[in-house]
Amino acid sequence: VGDRVMVLARSGLWQEVVNVPANQTWLMPEGMSFEEGAAFPVNYITAYMILFDFGNLRPNQSVLIHMAAGGVGTAAVQLCKTVENVTIFGTASASKHDALRESGVAHPIDYRTMDYVEEVRKISPKGSVDIVMDPLGGSDTSKAFHLLKPMGKLITYGVSNVITGQKKNLMAMAKTWWNQFSINALQLLHHNKAVCGYDLGNMDEEYELLGGVITKLINLYNQGKIKPKIDSVWPFEQVADAMRQMQEKKNVGKVILVPEVPKEESKKEEN
Repeated sequence: VGDRVMVLARSGLWQEVVNVPANQTWLMPEGMSFEEGAAFPVNYITAYMILFDFGNLRPNQSVLIHMAAGGVGTAAVQLCKTVENVTIFGTASASKHDALRESGVAHPIDYRTMDYVEEVRKISPKGSVDIVMDPLGGSDTSKAFHLLKPMGKLITYGVSNVITGQKKNLMAMAKTWWNQFSINALQLLHHNKAVCGYDLGNMDEEYELLGGVITKLINLYNQGKIKPKIDSVWPFEQVADAMRQMQEKKNVGKVILVPEVPKEESKKEEN
């Protein structure tokens, strides 16, 4: 009672009081803000397990991170920087490239105006990378597979290509489904590549596994090697604006919801 904790739950966290099993909570390090605590578990567990458990990231390798300025993307960039001489390619709109370079992305690519496959092939010595983090799905998963070096790993963890605007787009969903990447075991054998699927939402019974990852991440946080990047903080009343911030792809880092207007802002309004 009274401990400051981070929690992990599949749903039901956009409320003032939440109820989760004790083994889905972890003590927050001293000095970590509640906003950082909210941004920490999902993004960093996802990025860590993709890069290290599936990706087996090692020194002198290269990684392509899609949506590199988002919550998982910024966590992945920081984690890549904990390994020596990792070359990072990151896709994001041009307005975010300066922030990406500052964070350690060697090659920001504007996916709106450039073909990221061509750009990687131009820049990378062998025209390919060791790891692709794929939150896009559809035809982009196929592109990712063909960008891999021998012994490369593609980890798919989302299908954001189905989201194209404010309303559900059945055509986009159908197109993404139709273009979904498919490969059989024999083809994998000939290519010397790996395809992995990751969904943190379906690992909520793996408390020991996730607890081990959180312990490693907290150690990295305490060493100053990783730190959640908060794009903006919104009270519950402005949840629509918070969602719009992400939908319009304006965020660099994590968009956070809090039960009430932050004190500093309410003081400004009073003044």
